[in-house]
Amino acid sequence: MTKNITNICCIGAGYVGGPTMSVIAQKCPDIKVTVVDLNEARIAAWNDPNTSKIPIYEPGLDLVVAEARGRNLFFSTDVDKAIEEAEMIFISVNTPTKTYGSGKGMAADLKYIELCARQIARVAKTDKIVVEKSTLPVRTAEAVKNILQNTGNNVNYQILSNPEFLAEGTAIEDLFAPDRVLIGGDTTEEGQIAIQALVNIYARWVPQERILTTNLWSSELSKLTANAFLAQRVSSINSLSELCEHTGANISEVARAIGTDSRIGPKFLKSSVGFGGSCFQKDILNLVYIARSYGLREVADYWEQVIIMNDHQKRRFANKIVKTLYNTVSGKKITFLGWAFKKDTNDTRESAAIYIADDLLNEQAGIAVFDPKVNEKQIYDDLNYLHTRSSDENKQLLTVYTDPYEVCKDAHAIAVLTEWDEFKDYDWQRIYNDMKKPAFIFDGRSLLNVKELEEIGFKVYTIGRE
Repeated sequence: MTKNITNICCIGAGYVGGPTMSVIAQKCPDIKVTVVDLNEARIAAWNDPNTSKIPIYEPGLDLVVAEARGRNLFFSTDVDKAIEEAEMIFISVNTPTKTYGSGKGMAADLKYIELCARQIARVAKTDKIVVEKSTLPVRTAEAVKNILQNTGNNVNYQILSNPEFLAEGTAIEDLFAPDRVLIGGDTTEEGQIAIQALVNIYARWVPQERILTTNLWSSELSKLTANAFLAQRVSSINSLSELCEHTGANISEVARAIGTDSRIGPKFLKSSVGFGGSCFQKDILNLVYIARSYGLREVADYWEQVIIMNDHQKRRFANKIVKTLYNTVSGKKITFLGWAFKKDTNDTRESAAIYIADDLLNEQAGIAVFDPKVNEKQIYDDLNYLHTRSSDENKQLLTVYTDPYEVCKDAHAIAVLTEWDEFKDYDWQRIYNDMKKPAFIFDGRSLLNVKELEEIGFKVYTIGRE
């Protein structure tokens, strides 16, 4: 028996919900897809007639939205109506790391998930398939199920786990041609029917062999494990970058040498100033918390070291700037090229730039920032979120520019913190002419051509090189 879905609702119009639902709507024009969010400004931006102004920058997303919006893709703040009409509801809300109470700093804060579950239970009058799309700790489905079954209107629910494996910057490509789609659900007959209903949606454009089905708990844990393994690779190569700087080895050459080993492969071996983004750190901390809660101390310690190494890499980069600039950056203009956690996204969550800025502001540096896609408000919000100093102090010490040449003018040093391709094409001779001398570049992404920059006269520091 199969169930054909004709109406989908997604709660949460963020980096996961927005792109995923847009692609489902584009690929399945006969299914009505409504994305709901309580944030009115965000929904207004998704509905902007000019699709270049939608709230998430992701290459190709504007074209997908332009095709499907108004046809079968809708963005709304009327959450209750969308829940009531939908046969399948995706939960795609934020699950940040807790900043309070038990599990502070490690456990996922599930209050938004619980609020969603309670709202679905209150509103739903017909049977629903509820799909966890947010990254969640193992066994969250159990909590969602309890709330739905005990506070609902005698409605039958099936809970599925369908974690997203998108990489920001390539999310549309990843959605069009995913490595795999993972769907976990109950092993009961009803559970299998619900799984099949979601399989049928993805099968409209994803080859069947790439759609994997598991039990609920395996699906939930697979998401955390995938991100933990990827982050572990980044921290591993970064740990060796420091060794390279002391021994005269070149981390790029080391990475190339080991990346040609088919057992290892070349991906995620680019040494940098550290990983950012909303998932890696959060998911590993979650894994650590789960392991600790089961008394698995060695397992927890093992994964926590990945985070410790990442924090060390960011701190080390900031220290290198201070040390190179004659042990003081007080009153000096330090230019940041890039604030997003990686290129081709305007997402700044856990970006290395935030923490390096914070360290340098503690040293009384004057920081000038340029990022082609991140706006001024976001940059100040990121700094203020740390509560290291008042928002007024942050405004005094850090300035956001909209011109890449102005941001570099009179700078003592430039730090490259996001690997935007356009940075490679700048007129570096012009930048050099307008900087204080000696002119330093700290390339946190191994992005720029060191030889060319040194010929111009720059003093260049690249991670993982002596």
